[in-house]
Amino acid sequence: MTEKTRYQAPALKKGLEIIELLAAASEPLIMSDISAALGRSVSEIFRMLQVLEEHGYIARAEDGYRLTNRLFALGMSQPPVRDLASTALPVMQELARKAGQSCHLGVASGAEMVVIIAIEAPGLSGFAVRVGYRRPLHRSNSGRILLAFQPPESRAAMLEDVRNAGGEFDAGELTARLDAAVAAGGANSPSPMLTGITDLSAPILVGDVARAALTMPYVDGPANRATMAACSDYVREAARIIGAALSPIVAAPTRRREKEEKDA
Repeated sequence: MTEKTRYQAPALKKGLEIIELLAAASEPLIMSDISAALGRSVSEIFRMLQVLEEHGYIARAEDGYRLTNRLFALGMSQPPVRDLASTALPVMQELARKAGQSCHLGVASGAEMVVIIAIEAPGLSGFAVRVGYRRPLHRSNSGRILLAFQPPESRAAMLEDVRNAGGEFDAGELTARLDAAVAAGGANSPSPMLTGITDLSAPILVGDVARAALTMPYVDGPANRATMAACSDYVREAARIIGAALSPIVAAPTRRREKEEKDA
């Protein structure tokens, strides 16, 4: 028996295949569709769906099975993300109040940017991005900020992940765009999804590395509380405040490890 065979876990593999399939699906899937897509029998799939549903990872409705937010919640409970969220939330709430616009916080997840906090615009109307929204890193202003403010080797590795995920881009054009964002301390760009919205983004820096990207999808209009230029400044100042508050939290575990190694 080979080492690879000895450590196989067929049941776990089937469960992960189902989760990944539902994550990529644009709408709920019925059991027969899941069975056909994975090339497994309905009886195999039925047992796995039951277990995943019992543990809250998927939910069943009349139109099929879908993922719940349990995996997202587990990821958010990790100390680095939890510290980021608790630090950023009050600053983002004040930013939205002052600017009269929504804002959101995105982090890198593989080849994508994923929104982990979203604050709606105050008032009766406005535009906001939902929590859990994803876009390829090179296809969003937030994602490009996350790419831009990285050491060269980290940026190269992230771009390789994008390529491996099927992302296509002009390397020269993208590099110039990322370098321009670094030189400017952030970037403003028309929304790739909606006309009339400009994404104003700045990095949450710990040292010289972006741990997250703060973005305001600025909606222009005669009733705005602040101009686009003013809101861009607000976003960059809020990002600076979050980064400054987060830096000691991130540094503390490193200092503890260094002390332990020294004492040892």
